[in-house]
Amino acid sequence: METQKIKIFNGKILTPYRIIPNGSLLLTGGVITAVAEGKIEVSDAIEIDAKGNYIAPGFIDIHVHGGGGHDFMDGSENAFLKAAETHARYGTTSMSPTTLTSEKEDLMKTLELYETADRNNINGAQFIGMHLEGPYFAMSQRGAQDPRYIRDPNPEEYMDVLARTNVVTRWSAAPELKGAIPFAKYLRSKGILAALAHTDAIYEEVLEGFENGYTLATHLYSGMSGVTRRNAYRYAGVIESAFIIDEMDVEIIADGIHLPAPLLKLIYKIKGPDRIALITDSMRGAGMPEGESVLGNLNTGLKVIIEDGVAKLPDRSSFAGSVATTDRLVRNMIRMAGVPLLEAVRMMSTTPARIMNISDKKGSLVEGKDADIVIFDEDINIQHTIIKGRLIYSLGI
Repeated sequence: METQKIKIFNGKILTPYRIIPNGSLLLTGGVITAVAEGKIEVSDAIEIDAKGNYIAPGFIDIHVHGGGGHDFMDGSENAFLKAAETHARYGTTSMSPTTLTSEKEDLMKTLELYETADRNNINGAQFIGMHLEGPYFAMSQRGAQDPRYIRDPNPEEYMDVLARTNVVTRWSAAPELKGAIPFAKYLRSKGILAALAHTDAIYEEVLEGFENGYTLATHLYSGMSGVTRRNAYRYAGVIESAFIIDEMDVEIIADGIHLPAPLLKLIYKIKGPDRIALITDSMRGAGMPEGESVLGNLNTGLKVIIEDGVAKLPDRSSFAGSVATTDRLVRNMIRMAGVPLLEAVRMMSTTPARIMNISDKKGSLVEGKDADIVIFDEDINIQHTIIKGRLIYSLGI
């Protein structure tokens, strides 16, 4: 069987550090085989005219709960596939499906469904492993996580989970909990990224956590402590710790609501594009109209309201997840935070690829890497999404 070739031409190619003005790409068998300024002469390729738009590496979303009316905790393979298809329309080519705090058996069912869905996922953003968010959290920082399931790390439990599956690539927990340090060490021994989340830690606890594997701060500012007072003395919280520890990576929900423009600017100023991953953290409401919705499992989850471009608890006391798509994150970093286009795209591709240890295959437009590509206009409206050399989405088709 002849290997399919695709030639993309007449576009502005975004590399991590420069823009190639009149660039062309050749994709062969799902891999980038040529990157050039000007034309690439090849006779037997399908041609895509980029029409002067930007050609960028596909967007990598390392923290996402659902979209298109579906949640990864719904208990169905269809939910995985439809959420992946929804996000592909907005430029996501790779994603880490993310769980919510739950009963262990619900978690195991979700992990089993991931394996089936991963094999059958041909029309959506690729899966790059499961992200378990919880249940090892600080109750005081639970946000919209269900308090019934929040608990300290239990070696019997997490060792059993990881013995029964190999699809977990990241696990978020609070580093100050009893047993949280041995938990991180165990994750590290298995090649799984430990991230700190929903935590009331102070600097000393964050530092110990970082030294033992908690190298990523999950949705910075959300569900974590800032400066606190104990017996009149001030302590630096998780937010300040993430800024102090230069080598700590952070992910941010750049939907323009979870973090207003001044905080986006502050995080960018302190951490820079090589330590920031943009994430949607979106629930089923992404790509859907506003109104009533459910966070988590459709039958047992939390009723929420989607309004003003965000999901809220019914009493509007707290956000309950985002409804962002990756194109919106890039657009916001440019418009609200004043970040250059190249760096906004780097935070949505190159940096998350490095954090998730997949930069040998993804995250930049380099010969030999996977042909995961998005083409978008000046306003970051997605024109085409290509995943592993297959045209998954085209605007208006």
